[in-house]
Amino acid sequence: MTSKILLHLWTLLPVALRFVTAVPPPQEPLLPTKSTPVANSAESANLPLVVWHGLGDNYKAEGLQSIGELLNGTIGNTTTYYIRLDDDPSADRTATFLGNVTLQVQKVCDDLASHPILSKAPAINALGFSQGGQFLRAYVQRCNNPRVENLVTFGSQHNGISEFQECAANDWLCQTWRSVLKGNAWGSFSQSRLVPAQYYRDPEVLDNYLEYSNFLADINNERKVKNDTYKENMKKLGRFAMFMFANDTTVVPKESAFFSEVNTTSEKVTKLQERDMYQEDWIGLRFLDEEKRLEFRIAEGGHMQLSDDILSDTFNKYFKSWNKGGLD
Repeated sequence: MTSKILLHLWTLLPVALRFVTAVPPPQEPLLPTKSTPVANSAESANLPLVVWHGLGDNYKAEGLQSIGELLNGTIGNTTTYYIRLDDDPSADRTATFLGNVTLQVQKVCDDLASHPILSKAPAINALGFSQGGQFLRAYVQRCNNPRVENLVTFGSQHNGISEFQECAANDWLCQTWRSVLKGNAWGSFSQSRLVPAQYYRDPEVLDNYLEYSNFLADINNERKVKNDTYKENMKKLGRFAMFMFANDTTVVPKESAFFSEVNTTSEKVTKLQERDMYQEDWIGLRFLDEEKRLEFRIAEGGHMQLSDDILSDTFNKYFKSWNKGGLD
């Protein structure tokens, strides 16, 4: 990319910030369609739950907040913390598009480690929606303090995306950013400031990915020098459940939710168990699988189209106290 184009992009940045704050982009439909009253129960033995939302959402969004209501109505009172990168909801939403993911994960590590309730819990559970799922996994691998017991991700891009989300025909700003991402995904501008670029992974251009990826290549331990801490921290999980949406057309390829690799030309799917990252156990997935602590689950419908039923089942299966102790 030429310096002239980069300069033009810098001039667009303030406009982009206003855009993602004031004008809703294509946004992931989120979560329950009805709310459930908070249960009137005594202090819960459930581990606290942290929730990380996806692209275009914010931690105070009504749909996200209803998660806590449904959770309490399903398994009893549970401390629920919604991860935020800024206390201002509009700025938190902006950070889903613009920011350095490595720094964002570090901020969450610091926030959780200093939280007056979460930091004193024997462990926490974690629930990630879309890109929030791989970001929570990064939390587990990089810091894991407080330690995550059960990690559940819905439609997350664990093996990256090979295409960027489509824009509306009349959305010139979205088209501009998509053009930047597609044409210069590996540039320092994209890899340090544009969030989706930092989990972009095209199997046909792996050399560029391995050299320039700011986030995903590192967190998946794909480079020659491996980070043993990433593997050891993942092995501490009680369970890691990954949900793929059966009709997901937002995440390309949808199989990324299962760490599968899809050839962009032939569309051949290579499952996790057939890949080197599993065979050589780069991040502990083989260990978890052999211990029957790794789960691959299908959610019906499109991306982030979740019913109360599947969420309630998830809460009961992974976040209720019998899944490994509770709070003291």
